[in-house]
Amino acid sequence: MPKPLLLALLLAACATTPRLVPASEEAAIRHVVADMEAAWNRGDFAGYMAGFKNPDVVFVSKGRFQQGWQGTLDHYVRDYGGDPARRGRLHFWDLRIEMLSPDAAQLIGRYRLEGGGKPQTGINTRLFRKVGGRWVIALNHVSAEE
Repeated sequence: MPKPLLLALLLAACATTPRLVPASEEAAIRHVVADMEAAWNRGDFAGYMAGFKNPDVVFVSKGRFQQGWQGTLDHYVRDYGGDPARRGRLHFWDLRIEMLSPDAAQLIGRYRLEGGGKPQTGINTRLFRKVGGRWVIALNHVSAEE
């Protein structure tokens, strides 16, 4: 096989092969998600928002952009705040993590919000960035089942 063709095949294989997630980085990302779930379920929306890049997270839901970190927090307080029956119980599962670079990872996973005024199930697509040594969500896209 000619060397240029072999090199092209190797480069193509590298470009399409998902990067393995180092165990420590995967654990750190999963920890962020677990902390967010626990914060939501105890009614701590600011704690939930600690998992997002502040102030410039991009949050997309229902075909709209939220207004950064504060706008997203305001949305949660307005729509889900108050007593636990209104907030519901949040659960994330089936999390799939792929490293994109040493400071970027993609997470795709399922979520379920049980009870509350707006129960829903769907999928989150999240771009995590490592900022200041910790993983935060820089882009969050929510796709709820109809």
